[in-house]
Amino acid sequence: MSKTIVYKTAGGVVINAEKQILALQRTVKRNGRDVYEIRLPKGHIDPGETDAEAAVREVGEESGYWRVAIIADLGEAHSSFKLEGVRYERDEHYFLMRLVVEQRDAAQPVSAEEALFEPIWLAPDEAPSQMTYPSERAIVERACACIYNEQA
Repeated sequence: MSKTIVYKTAGGVVINAEKQILALQRTVKRNGRDVYEIRLPKGHIDPGETDAEAAVREVGEESGYWRVAIIADLGEAHSSFKLEGVRYERDEHYFLMRLVVEQRDAAQPVSAEEALFEPIWLAPDEAPSQMTYPSERAIVERACACIYNEQA
């Protein structure tokens, strides 16, 4: 019987003034091989922290964009994966955020893998297809629906 870890994360889909979507790119080792990923900023929720507070903190830690404002709750997605013999079950709560100040400060990665993140900005029409993982692809699609409805 293999070990299963169940946990919850919070993160953000951040848009800038041009309605581009913030993503993080990196190459990491997965099961002994290099894997290129394009992902959303997200991470563990600290004790006593709300999902929204964790999402804002994780965006800043992983991207360096600390000055963001939540404009909508995008709901949750579920991610299930196996890594190095361990099964992970993760609920991910995302918020749509607007970049308040375009200045990027220092990121504060908490792991060697997070230190590899490089922020990139994607056009809303291409962002969903660029996401590496299905749960994040679905969340970006929800965010794009909010962005386009806001413009109407």
